[in-house]
Amino acid sequence: MTKFLGGRGTSPAESKSKLRGMGIALFLSATTALTSVPLSVAAQSFRFNTVAIEGNQRIEDGTILTYAGISRGQSVSAGELNAAYQRILESGLFESVDITPRGGTLVIEVKEFPTVNQVRIEGNRRLKDDDLLQFLDVKPRLVFDPATAEKDAATIADVYNSRGRLASRVTPKIIRRSDNRVDVVFEVFEGDITEIERISFVGNAIYPDRRLRRVLTTKQAGLLRRFVQTDTFVEDRIEFDRQVLSDFYMSRGYVDFRVVGVNAELAQERDGYFITFNIHEGDQFKVGQITTTSNLSNVDPDEFQAELKLTAGDIYTPTAIENAISRLEGLANKKGLNFVRVEPRISRNDRDLTLDVEFELVRGPRVFVERIDIEGNTTTQDQVLRRQFRIVEGDPFNPREIRETAERIRALGYFANSDVRAREGSRPDQVIVDVNVEEQPTGSLNFGGTYSTNSGLGLVVGLSERNFLGRGQSVNVNVSGAEGARIYSLQFTEPALLGRELRFSLDATYAENSGGATNFDTETLRFRPGIGFGLSEKSTLGLFVKAERISLSADGDTAFGGIVTQEIAREDEWDLGIGYSLNYDSRINELERDRGYRLSFEQEAGGLNSDNSYIKTTASAIAQTKVFNDEITLRASVEGGVLAFNKGSSRTVDRFQISGGLIRGFQPDGIGPREIVRNATTNAIESNDALGGDKFAVARFEAEFPLGLPEEYGITGGVFYDIGSVWGLGSTTGATGDIFYDDFTPRQVIGLSVFWTTPLGPLRFNWTQALQKEEFDEEQTFNLTVSTQF
Repeated sequence: MTKFLGGRGTSPAESKSKLRGMGIALFLSATTALTSVPLSVAAQSFRFNTVAIEGNQRIEDGTILTYAGISRGQSVSAGELNAAYQRILESGLFESVDITPRGGTLVIEVKEFPTVNQVRIEGNRRLKDDDLLQFLDVKPRLVFDPATAEKDAATIADVYNSRGRLASRVTPKIIRRSDNRVDVVFEVFEGDITEIERISFVGNAIYPDRRLRRVLTTKQAGLLRRFVQTDTFVEDRIEFDRQVLSDFYMSRGYVDFRVVGVNAELAQERDGYFITFNIHEGDQFKVGQITTTSNLSNVDPDEFQAELKLTAGDIYTPTAIENAISRLEGLANKKGLNFVRVEPRISRNDRDLTLDVEFELVRGPRVFVERIDIEGNTTTQDQVLRRQFRIVEGDPFNPREIRETAERIRALGYFANSDVRAREGSRPDQVIVDVNVEEQPTGSLNFGGTYSTNSGLGLVVGLSERNFLGRGQSVNVNVSGAEGARIYSLQFTEPALLGRELRFSLDATYAENSGGATNFDTETLRFRPGIGFGLSEKSTLGLFVKAERISLSADGDTAFGGIVTQEIAREDEWDLGIGYSLNYDSRINELERDRGYRLSFEQEAGGLNSDNSYIKTTASAIAQTKVFNDEITLRASVEGGVLAFNKGSSRTVDRFQISGGLIRGFQPDGIGPREIVRNATTNAIESNDALGGDKFAVARFEAEFPLGLPEEYGITGGVFYDIGSVWGLGSTTGATGDIFYDDFTPRQVIGLSVFWTTPLGPLRFNWTQALQKEEFDEEQTFNLTVSTQF
């Protein structure tokens, strides 16, 4: 293997310079010897009867003569011959060029660049060949160009640099083959990852470094440095973090915040970066006086003022102002007031740190949407993008609506890049909206494992597609299995049923559960289609129907009380029901997804086709906020439910259980009504059946806080307190033992938690201690679960 350019190790520029000098020297010496005239005659013109071309194999003579620009019988000077030499060499087709006069013949001798036989990459372990070859311009069967090879080597090095390997080096070399062919080999020295050893801040007095580091997408290298990809230095990511920091402070009222500069220092060993953000926080401002004015005759400012949800004393945020403007312009559209625009005017009061806001309603320009052009969507259908618009061709043009549409398109997650812009149309009063998107993969095949302290290890296989057939539909197929439990599920969602703002969903599930806490086997088949739609920007209503069949069975060796025995013997039947759900989420700002509250209420009328009909009602409320400069997260939730049978009676599988973390610190079915059968002679317990309850109520309170560990470890701590109960059987007919805890009997639990954000997902470790429990309750002092997000 040799370096390219004949193995001399010279660069292309050096080789060309040497060859150029040799060619001119040979030309002058040959001219002097053959003409036998004084040197001054060299400036005269020469005429060659013939031009002979030698050494070319692929390039035609005519092509070379065209570059030379010399014809037979043409008078040329020494300077013109030198210019011909330069033109042939600079064509990039030849490795060397030599022009020699031989009497009346001009000999042009060339050496063609070889053709590329194959391209190989050696020394790469972190990146596959296919991942690198796609960036190269040097390809088999093309003419080899040293300059292109050098450029490709730099490109490969840039790819490694973008992945944090700043010490990488790439050297292009050639192996000469027969028939003027070469193999091009890029030798790669990958080097170690240049990690970010420390991220620090200068100028922050309100929020400590550890809080600001949680905001950034760039992370410090930590315990999981081999798995985390965000602890490498990427310049584009740093620029993005500048904007993220600005958004963080602006959303909290610091309107004067700015990033003064970012200093990235590379360690002397080139194995680590030290990043310092120099920031100016400024003061926090609140909303002062709020007024709405208008100079339009058909607009009542007081009516628009009443539409505002912004109040004096609120923290001033750009998002709150944008939402207020959207509400006012939305009201104008509802009232048929086209081309009304809202212009906010901000007055600053430095004395009391407030900002007065005046919303002025003005008449905007009469501009209409001529058409909407969509490009770049090879898979996604146009209708998926068009339904993100709240306007159509011919509607009045609203720049704010275009910006909001761009955000909705980006939120779909179907596109790597998306751009929505407006340009002038065929007339000054019309605009054309251009939508340019770049699609990205939306499907995934997942293999994973599950672990539960109750059911042990399990395998999960999932297939998901978020943009099925380019229609914006989502399909999820999952198969999971653990010891004694298997679940097969299919979820399908159509976000725009019949082209309207109706969300259609379908959930089909088949599950088998052998044994477990109930000691009997269950087989569940569930089919639940539904539709949902928005009632407002924060609330939704869902309607659904349900068809469910749950079969109970047990082997003959297991002893049960009379109630469970009676339920197992009951004939299986389909449970048909209908229901609705109401949901309210106060969080409409993406920057504030970690604070606010959610409310939900659901009612289901079941057993419509049988003698066991019921109404099942559940409700929940959860709230979260952050205190002490966002260092501590406080979370509270309340849940409750009632199962009321109009006819017949419930079964254990119909009633409420505490599985799924309803009350921490107890086994699934560990609390609630029980039937206990004792031996009449020895008084020993022969069966202890957890029956579940027709009612439940629980309140949970917890706090999450840092443990003082480096933020990049992703480990925080928490404490919690749960209180609640499951009770009520409705009917105890058939009982052969004693019934316990049929009335409301509260349980109380305290506990400690460790939250760990890992590449496998957010994990939560709970250690609990029951403050109040009953004799037959089954405790669970340790639990490992996947942490759910608020």
